[in-house]
Amino acid sequence: MALRHKSAQKRHRQSLKRRLLNRSRKSTIKTYTRKAVEAVTSGAENAVELQRKAESLIDKAAKGSTLHKNAAARKKSRLAKRLNKERAAQSAQ
Repeated sequence: MALRHKSAQKRHRQSLKRRLLNRSRKSTIKTYTRKAVEAVTSGAENAVELQRKAESLIDKAAKGSTLHKNAAARKKSRLAKRLNKERAAQSAQ
């Protein structure tokens, strides 16, 4: 930790708080993404809601500085692609 300057100490404290918040948001995104995929594979009724929730969380993270907007777009695209693939596999059976 910065020892000399008060401003550096404050900056360090702020960065630690931001880091925790960012990690929490990213973890929540991963959790809801996983839940959406599991819901589609099991054929649950709330799969669409979980997909919306995951995409909403991704958008909110991109709105702040947690995720870059291109990274958020990539995550949403990959999620949609994966869910569509799972739905196609479910309907083929």
